[in-house]
Amino acid sequence: MLQRLIDDVKQSTGSALRLTSLAAAAAILLFITLAFLCAAAFVYVLQHYGPVEACLAGAALFLVVTLIVVAVYMAHKREMQRRAEKAAKAAKSAAATMFADPALVATGLQIVRAVGVKRLVPILLVGGLALGLMASRGAASNSSEPEEE
Repeated sequence: MLQRLIDDVKQSTGSALRLTSLAAAAAILLFITLAFLCAAAFVYVLQHYGPVEACLAGAALFLVVTLIVVAVYMAHKREMQRRAEKAAKAAKSAAATMFADPALVATGLQIVRAVGVKRLVPILLVGGLALGLMASRGAASNSSEPEEE
């Protein structure tokens, strides 16, 4: 059974490596193709309009491509932020419903009865202090990171 698992891992790793190398080769070939297309467009504009216009046309082309890439990046970043906010809201609602569960409250009361209030108070104080430190630390790290937009 363990040998089958090892063989499956080897096969999937080899397959992933082959696919990655094919993707890398395709990316390199695409880069070379785009370089020759840009050079051909530059030479064409250079022959018909002159060197200044050819340089300006090349710059304009790359500026448009850069703006498109930046727009796609910003849209992707906003989508990731929306997903993170949605996940945080879901986690908060799950925590709220967890504490509203009567079985959980009953279990908590049984634990308090079993351990005793005098022993439980110091444990809760230390736990509350640790939770407060973690919360303030998380808030400080979130506010210190600059937002990119």
